[in-house]
Amino acid sequence: MLARVWSAAVVGIDAIPVGVEVDVSGGLPRTVVVGLPDAGVQEARERVRAAIRNAGFSFPMGQILVNLTPADLRKEGPSFDLPISIGILAASGQVATDLLGDHLFLGELSLDGTLQPVAGVLAIALAAQAQGITGLVVPTANATEAALVGGLKVYGCHTLAEVVAFLHDPSSRSPATPSPCWAAAASPQFTVDLKDVKGQYQARRALEIAAAGGHNLIFVGPPGSGKTMLARRLPTILPPLTFAEALEVTKIHSVAGLLKERGQLLQEPPFRSPHHSASGAALVGGGSYPRPGEISLAHRGVLFLDELTEFKRDVLELLRQPLEDGQVSIARARQSVVFPAQFTLVASTNPCPCGYYGDPVQPCTCSPRQRQQYWAKLSGPLLDRIDLQVSVSRLKPEEMTRQPLGEDSATVRQRVLAARSRAQQRFAEEPNVHCNAQMQSHHLRQWCSLDDASIHLLERAIAQLGLSARATDRILKVARTIADLADCETITSAHVAEAIQYRTIDRLQ
Repeated sequence: MLARVWSAAVVGIDAIPVGVEVDVSGGLPRTVVVGLPDAGVQEARERVRAAIRNAGFSFPMGQILVNLTPADLRKEGPSFDLPISIGILAASGQVATDLLGDHLFLGELSLDGTLQPVAGVLAIALAAQAQGITGLVVPTANATEAALVGGLKVYGCHTLAEVVAFLHDPSSRSPATPSPCWAAAASPQFTVDLKDVKGQYQARRALEIAAAGGHNLIFVGPPGSGKTMLARRLPTILPPLTFAEALEVTKIHSVAGLLKERGQLLQEPPFRSPHHSASGAALVGGGSYPRPGEISLAHRGVLFLDELTEFKRDVLELLRQPLEDGQVSIARARQSVVFPAQFTLVASTNPCPCGYYGDPVQPCTCSPRQRQQYWAKLSGPLLDRIDLQVSVSRLKPEEMTRQPLGEDSATVRQRVLAARSRAQQRFAEEPNVHCNAQMQSHHLRQWCSLDDASIHLLERAIAQLGLSARATDRILKVARTIADLADCETITSAHVAEAIQYRTIDRLQ
């Protein structure tokens, strides 16, 4: 007999429906899986045999051919255990086939027939919805995650026997209901707060501008000046994720297998901080069969690169295209995928190898050549893509002991939300532009016009700092954000002057 069961394979961060065809015929006992299965799918033959027998069913004695369609798509992982098992049971007449065409099956099997959770269920549920499949049968641990997708009946089962019982009597189980996990959190809870930062008024101002406009930011200063402390507080003043953004971010983390609480949408912007020893594939994604990297896991959030100059230069250069396009394309011989990567880059670094160049207390021990080689790790094109370049100095003794607490994150967050709201009204007719940092050249001509005084000021800055055309455009974007924070419709020379001062370490050696 022949049976067909629906499942799905994850490619990039999206899923493609996969048909699992099982044919049982006479002959010597043999199980063959075809259709570009990887080692994990090939091993399903042994898991499925033991699981079917230990669950109380009969494993057919004969030749079993399992075909995974489309045949030219790579299938990976143990998530095909359940559909293969159901296909074998249906082809051998032990399972009713009425629901097989309308439901998609997904899950890993233990040898005793217990279903184990798998990664990428949210992406697969979205693909099933687009395909017109009405139901999804998954392990119980994945049920609430899949139920986040509306218009889809999700049935969570603990064992293979429960799946078979459901197929024989669909009314015996109720669909899983999504947990009431989504509410636009007006006051999200963070373990850190901006009020903990003493002094550093220019750095705090830069954080506010970065949050309001989605601008990239780098802190340069001696050890212990508070660079990392400042960077880790940026998420506390970022706007909350919308439902569509939260679903998108949660799908990426689901594919990567990083969801801590299945069935809960990630409501806070992600914050990723990879170590400086990270490889290029770990940072931007890759592998023989590409998986999302840190920049995609930071989508709609913050990517923090501490000790930026300690990263390998060739790894940092991989960031240039994603910073410009908001996505990264990974091309391989067998497949190419595109991962979203709209993140805010925040970096920190010392001004020199010893860390004390320009420090009023600790003298620098580096030679000019050492400082030049140190900064040579950061190319000009990469620095051009960092809108805000801020020097962070050591706190004075009285600032550390007597400085009162500054503004808390909630207060700053309200100003950021107001500025973002003005920008969103401006971009109401631009579906692909959500903040000032995403503006293109024609947007600058439309919304960043300058008066004569501002033009002369900008021209002098270009000549003195040797700014490129890209750096000049980013100054205009920052000036637009500063004007939004000040609730000004037009950009004045004061806004341009403040934006220019954030490029003063552009050629620091």
